[in-house]
Amino acid sequence: MRLAQQPRSDCTLLTFGDAATLGAAAEALHLPLRLLAESEVARQPGDLRLHPIPNAAAHTFGSTEPRNARAVIDALTHAADACLRGQLDGLVTGPVHKAAINAGGIAYSGTTELLAEQARCPVVMMLANDIVRVALATTHLPLRDVPDAITPDALAQVLRITHAALCSDFGIADPVIAVLGLNPHAGEAGHLGREEIEVIEPLLHALRADGMRLEGPLPADTAFLPQKLQGFDAVVAMYHDQGLPVLKYSGFEQAVNLTLGLPYPRVAVDHGTALDLAGKGVADPSSLFAAVATCARMAARRRA
Repeated sequence: MRLAQQPRSDCTLLTFGDAATLGAAAEALHLPLRLLAESEVARQPGDLRLHPIPNAAAHTFGSTEPRNARAVIDALTHAADACLRGQLDGLVTGPVHKAAINAGGIAYSGTTELLAEQARCPVVMMLANDIVRVALATTHLPLRDVPDAITPDALAQVLRITHAALCSDFGIADPVIAVLGLNPHAGEAGHLGREEIEVIEPLLHALRADGMRLEGPLPADTAFLPQKLQGFDAVVAMYHDQGLPVLKYSGFEQAVNLTLGLPYPRVAVDHGTALDLAGKGVADPSSLFAAVATCARMAARRRA
């Protein structure tokens, strides 16, 4: 709702969602809201163009409603389809309650995976703020499954997609990417694990021969020191909680979640649903504002 109150010169907004829920949110937050048809033009604070995706059941702030799982997924896939068709320039998504979607009978591990399947292309999850960009070699996997998922082919794909996105979406001509090791101390020369020696190091050597600037494998406990980050354009972490806690600590409110490799820019907030804050007007919208601004910049670079 607060997003609709701000005039924008970098983009125009179109929301995919339930009209009644949006109206209830505006009322709860005491904010003006005038829902417009897709063909109309937003002219004043509170104007919001809407592609309606009706919920199956009434929504209550602070709780989940599994019967609305299909509406949530439809909002995501319909918006993404409009991007794939070239009707929209980019997609910004809010947080999704994974447990509620699965309770509604839809297998769902995350929006990143959903959009990748829809677009039929490999993607990379990256979170970014003004301090650091962190891409993930693996995403929503149990920790015991991570080593088997880090294969030469899989890691090469992640590094190539990340490199290409840094060039095209961030305008970095010759990016430097720091690659973390999987094990403590990057394996300690094989004494704490051999993935660095057998998988990561040979792959980095091969990709350097192709012209990529890659540093690593680096110990994760020191790679994020400020003086080291100054020399990197991005960090590739081997698993979700290896890199993201550091990023969120460094600037949670301004961080965004990007899906690299899609045919269109997709940017999301970096936080969850925070049900305890819903409808109270106390949630910080900074990440959503940052996501919209980031998506607009990425879309402009792709149009240039």
